[in-house]
Amino acid sequence: MKSVLFIVAVIFVGCKPTSKLPDPLEAGWKGEKVCEVLKDNDELRVLKCTFAPGVGHEKHQHQPHFGYTLKGSTFKITDAKGTRTVDVKTGIHFSNDEVTEHEVLNVGDSTAVFLIIEYK
Repeated sequence: MKSVLFIVAVIFVGCKPTSKLPDPLEAGWKGEKVCEVLKDNDELRVLKCTFAPGVGHEKHQHQPHFGYTLKGSTFKITDAKGTRTVDVKTGIHFSNDEVTEHEVLNVGDSTAVFLIIEYK
């Protein structure tokens, strides 16, 4: 389990950004939104992001955040380190205290759902 958590953390943490990119809410896939706001206040913003098979999330950046996989799938992840394919299991969590960036694509056969909790 520990190695799976490390793999997911590397996938969703990505790397430090080099330019201003859209945040997860602004970014979508082929002109369609993939995230919705569940809560937004002075302390945090909670997003629910849903990826059907074949749907991704254009290159975007994350502020410091915590994420939780409500329903997993297989993802192709692209960041400054390259591109890799990873099976993201249901119930996995990930976090980062720095601004990061990446692009993802659901290459699996099931719809994936994530909660992203951003710290303000």
